[in-house]
Amino acid sequence: MTGPAAEKMWLRQWDEAIVAPPSPRHRVLVAVETILDTEGFPALGAGGSAALVTPRGGERVVGLASHAPAEDPDLDPSVVAEMLTLLVDPDFVRRGHGSRLLNATVDYLREDGFRQIVTWVFADNYAVLGFLESAGWGEDMAERVLDMGRPIRMVRLATDIS
Repeated sequence: MTGPAAEKMWLRQWDEAIVAPPSPRHRVLVAVETILDTEGFPALGAGGSAALVTPRGGERVVGLASHAPAEDPDLDPSVVAEMLTLLVDPDFVRRGHGSRLLNATVDYLREDGFRQIVTWVFADNYAVLGFLESAGWGEDMAERVLDMGRPIRMVRLATDIS
């Protein structure tokens, strides 16, 4: 999902999570990027490889991650957390935002005494599966099927953070 529909979804999720978190162990983290303006500045150096830049418009939220104690019945919510959301605006992927959000999530969860994190991923979302697997996550054999007009399979991934 991209464009205005994605923005509306993000705003709704943001508002719900920020306004009324269910507990102090529920958190939302954001990634921001400074918007730079390079117009009107001549390129510097050979081949114009460097240019002066100036901030314009401040910072923009380009990603978010949220987590909470795990709710799946086979998990112990006192030591297992669930990463509920990890989203990065498609226009800002491959800039390290996802990695920074993931690392910050792990840091907070360790501080809170969690030893493991799980998350649910669409089984055919190879980009997210690859990203998490490259960060040390793996399938834990749990799966579920959502009815979204047609059956959509999800797999649960887990990682040890102790």
